[in-house]
Amino acid sequence: MVHQPRSEGAGEGPRDSGRDGTRESPQAVPADLAPASWPALLAPRLAYFAGVARHEHVTRAAQDMGVPQSTLSRAMVRLEQDLGIALFARKGRTVSLTPAGRAFLTSVEGALAEVERAAESVRADADPASGKVAFGFLHTMGSETVPGLIRAFRADHPRVRFQLVQNYGEAMIERLRAGELDLCLTSPVPDAPDLVARRVDVQRLRLVVPDDHRLAGRRRVRLAEAAEESFVTLEPGYGLRRITDDLCAEAGFKPRVAFEGEEAETLRGLVAAGLGVALLPPPAVARPGVVELTVTAPRAVREIGLAWLDGHPDTPPVAAFKRFLLSRRGQILPD
Repeated sequence: MVHQPRSEGAGEGPRDSGRDGTRESPQAVPADLAPASWPALLAPRLAYFAGVARHEHVTRAAQDMGVPQSTLSRAMVRLEQDLGIALFARKGRTVSLTPAGRAFLTSVEGALAEVERAAESVRADADPASGKVAFGFLHTMGSETVPGLIRAFRADHPRVRFQLVQNYGEAMIERLRAGELDLCLTSPVPDAPDLVARRVDVQRLRLVVPDDHRLAGRRRVRLAEAAEESFVTLEPGYGLRRITDDLCAEAGFKPRVAFEGEEAETLRGLVAAGLGVALLPPPAVARPGVVELTVTAPRAVREIGLAWLDGHPDTPPVAAFKRFLLSRRGQILPD
């Protein structure tokens, strides 16, 4: 909004309109002011308004807030003109709230308190000793890998807090881009211009078969030997599903998918029930009813990457955890 220059006396209310001594009403706000413009227009003056309302005296409010009295007076006049309503009744330097001003004050105090809470929250999250890290990781890393990593990190950073998110790779990347995550461990290692990603480990995948399967007596197998089998896999969009499809294509066949799921241990249960075979990372705890075979060809592995948003500044706790994870390249996954 463009305001026309006008003359205002320091500490005075709206200027007199003429010889009869009546006070000029505050200017009406332009009708074409967009609703989204109100916060930008009013926010700089709300703390001033609350201070004057609290003291009911312009000079004392100015002293308390450490601003020139003239600045404070002009800000209050401009606020009333922008709103198009008188917020104060004035008598010299002393002021009292009008009914409209009192109603406005209630909402302003709530808004200022919310801003203060928000400021304290983000400052607390960035505290080097006790701040927060929003960390995403694959479901298959939730039972053993991530708890072990956090335990090791907190040996030197015992008060750092974590917001943990388990999800599949593409969903985590979207949350990273949305600013909901600081870091994520995912697979395959993402390759996108807006992301930075570092390979931190490689995990062997196994062909999991029922314990009464024709291949169950073997220790090693070529993936092509499972070409006629029904597969149980993760749903499309999961990194491990993409890797499974790529490995089967490299072995010369397209997998015949019988069941799709969202979690590796559920797939193991389906394999144990004799409903198919699966390419899966090693389990945290051995599951009865299945046999896990080493795949000799093609090389069945998945790369684990640490990813973050390019150009996104790290808070001290995020920077510390990132350095910790990168220092453990090749040791992210348990033996």
